[in-house]
Amino acid sequence: MEKITRFGVSIEPDLLEQFDRRMKKKGYTNRSEAIRDLIRATLVQEKNTDTNQKGLGTLTIIYNHHSGPLTERLLELQHQHYTQILTSTHIHMDHENCLEVLILQGKIRDIQTLAENIKALKGIKHGELVLTSKSL
Repeated sequence: MEKITRFGVSIEPDLLEQFDRRMKKKGYTNRSEAIRDLIRATLVQEKNTDTNQKGLGTLTIIYNHHSGPLTERLLELQHQHYTQILTSTHIHMDHENCLEVLILQGKIRDIQTLAENIKALKGIKHGELVLTSKSL
């Protein structure tokens, strides 16, 4: 087990009440784990500002697979970037719409560029990139 350091935090009562409500809504059983997650999220976000750093990401896209040559273009991009795209998951939402999740790796700037290129394809209805880091 890792060594744990205890420290005190001074906080306004109203802010603490808001934090406790949000913490309970998210399913945390104690403040310590909620605070640790906030710190981790901040550190990952800060680390991702250095676009030369390596990172991981998920790109979630929704598109109509009947939209012209979009499906072929997506496959082409995935083959061109096979070292950056670790895997993809494809779900048929209904007769026309698909949801696809791509797991990406590489330099942050390269992941961002690939994600922007995919999101800009004609026929993509929605796309969202979430970046993370292997280490904190």
